[in-house]
This record gives sequence, C-alpha cells and structure tokens, in this order.
Amino acid sequence: MRLLITLLLLMLPFFCLANPSAQLFDIRVFKQQHNNMRLLLSLSAPVTHNIFTLNAPHRLVIDLKNTQWVNNNWEPSQASVLVKNIRSAPRNQHDLRVVFDLTVPVRTKSFLLKPDGTNRHRLVVDINTLQAHSVVKKSVLFQKKSAQQPSVEQQTVTLKQSLFTHAVHQRDIVIAIDAGHGGIDPGATGQMGTQEKDIALIIAKELAALIAKEQGMRAILIRNGDYFIKLRKRIDLARQYQADLFISIHADAYPEDENIQGASVYMISHRGASSEAARWLARKENAADLIGGVKLRDKDNLLAQVLLDLSQTNTLKASIIMGKKVLKALRKVVKIHFTRIQRANFLVLRSPDIPSILVETGFLSNREEEQRLNNPKYRFLIANAILDGIRDYFEHYAPPDTLLAHR
Repeated sequence: MRLLITLLLLMLPFFCLANPSAQLFDIRVFKQQHNNMRLLLSLSAPVTHNIFTLNAPHRLVIDLKNTQWVNNNWEPSQASVLVKNIRSAPRNQHDLRVVFDLTVPVRTKSFLLKPDGTNRHRLVVDINTLQAHSVVKKSVLFQKKSAQQPSVEQQTVTLKQSLFTHAVHQRDIVIAIDAGHGGIDPGATGQMGTQEKDIALIIAKELAALIAKEQGMRAILIRNGDYFIKLRKRIDLARQYQADLFISIHADAYPEDENIQGASVYMISHRGASSEAARWLARKENAADLIGGVKLRDKDNLLAQVLLDLSQTNTLKASIIMGKKVLKALRKVVKIHFTRIQRANFLVLRSPDIPSILVETGFLSNREEEQRLNNPKYRFLIANAILDGIRDYFEHYAPPDTLLAHR
C-alpha cells in the first residue's frame, strides 16, 4: 500500500502536466479608439504567454501555456476597426493559440493583472497601429450577418469614421530604450555598492519621460523593472514595436584603473554586423521580415543577401550619424572618455534594420563618477543630452511617414 501511494505521488506531476492548469473564460474589447484598443483576457490563473504579429494577412497571435478556452465564444458585434475576427486552436496538446485577424499592422504591449475582488486574473493586451492615427478605409465595427437597420448611435459612429478616413495623419517616431542588465545580472558594481542595472534603469526611465513630452515621438522601455531579459529578446522586443531607433543605456567599470571616467557611445562593429547577416540568411525561412516591409523568406539566397546588405548599410550609416549627434550633446554636459564613436560586437546592437547605439554613461569604478551617477540632477543632464542628440538627428533624418517629417 505504501509503495502504491509513493508511485501515485511520483506520477502526480505528470497528471498535472497532461491537463491545462489555466482556463480562458472570455476576451473583451476595452478602451477602443480609432488607432488603438485594449483586449482583456479573463483567466483562472496567471499564464506564461508569447505575443507576436504576422503579415499577409495581418494577424496578432497569442500563445498561452497550459491553457484551454472554456467557452470559446466570440461575439461578431465585438469586431472593431482593428480586429475583424478571432480564431483559436489547441497547441502542443495542452497550450492554446488565439489568432486575431487584423485590418492593419499593429504593435502590441501586454501585462498581467492580479484578481482585485471583482475580476479574475487578466492578461491585458494593448494594440496600437503602426501609425499614430491609422487610416481605415472601411469600418467593421458594426458588421453583422443579418441586414438590420443601424441605430442612430451606430450611424453616428460610422459617419465619424468615414470623415476620419479623409484626414491625413502621420505616425510617431518610436524609440526603444534598453536599460542594460537587470534581475540576476547586476552589471558593474561601484565602490559604494552602486549597481549598473539600477543606474541604467533610472536614466532609461528619465529619457522615456522626456521623450513622452516631445511631439511626434514615442518611447518604449525594453525593461521597466528589475528583471532579466536575454540580449536577443531585447532586439526582438524592439522589432515587435517597430522601433525607428534603439538606444541601450549602460554604466562602465574598469577596476584596473580607478582614475578612468567619462561617457562613451558605441555602435555595432563590422564583424558583428556580418555575423548577424549570416545568421539571418541561414534562418531566413523562420526569421522575421525587415521592418520596412521587405520579405526575405520568399527570396532566393542571392536576392536576400542583396536586400539584407542594403538594409544593413543604411542602418549602419544611420547609427553612425545618430551616435555622433548623441556624443556631441553629451560632450556639452559630461566628461567624455572616447571622443569618437566606438565599434564593438555588442549583441543588442545587431538589428539589421533598426539604427542602434549603446551609451556608456560613466565609470562606476571611479568613485567620483559613481557619486555623480547617484545624483538625480546629473542623471537628468545625461538623459536630456541623449534627447538633444535624438532630436538633432530626427530634425534631418525623420522617416518620411512620420509627423516630424511633415512638420
């Protein structure tokens, strides 16, 4: 009998794995506007999830680990100008894949909410179009199979959407800000115990707050808390948000010489760019397409190589110009360690289609500089100088479909 109980206890984890541990009860549309909307997925427990988008046709995919959809119902009346329909199917036996058919390409951001007494666990998914004010030619907000006479309220909404399609709008420039290290990876540590991950996050948040005040710009924080993100995942997140620029914030250390101090700006080396190109070509069937809409997966190797080379060449040129602008602005307010843009094989700078730079804000191994980096006013000077460099760059090189380009 004791042996039987022991065997049952040993087998219990396998029984648990066989059945989904979470249930999806419903999906609701919340806070809907012409260019963005919020989806609420009501769940019985917190879930591990993965979100990504696909093109041709435009789709948003949400994979939920160990989850099943209880009702699997979706009311057509919930369709919107962004989401036409929702489909779902089991995946890997115990996972769930939910697919949203979209009318336009979108960016997404998601987070989990705990129960609050009246609501269950919720996965919140914010959807934004790739343009600040997306133009949708035809509303599907009130499409129904039956030919019912629309109400006055429905006619009013449809009229507003029809008028809106005749307006000309441009999107915001998207800037991905990456706070280096985080979580179990503290980065460099100063003599007074200051950790690089903390300084990087504070300056990243300061920069994001400053960008939020700029007309025509929008900041995305790759890491907004003290947690670890793999380096390649940081690139993937920037691509998910269709970033026009990627800036990674760090603080240096050189214990062998505590007198070294000053800020520096880095971009990817030719070696790093070449190795990333080789990786993309080797995996082009599964790799994401370039942000500009160029598809590699359906091209032969030679054409894919040419397209990737063109994209990388433009990206490297943009990174050089951006880096020089930021370095010039930093030189006005802080000490500089390297007076020229440095090249290094940093993985987070390898995106072939997003201009990327890495800013070393100072040396924590230098006691004076560590003290300065702990001063809020000094950190503000750094963040504001980076913004000055960004502003200077986009005044001359704003993407043509953005608000700044049409100002």
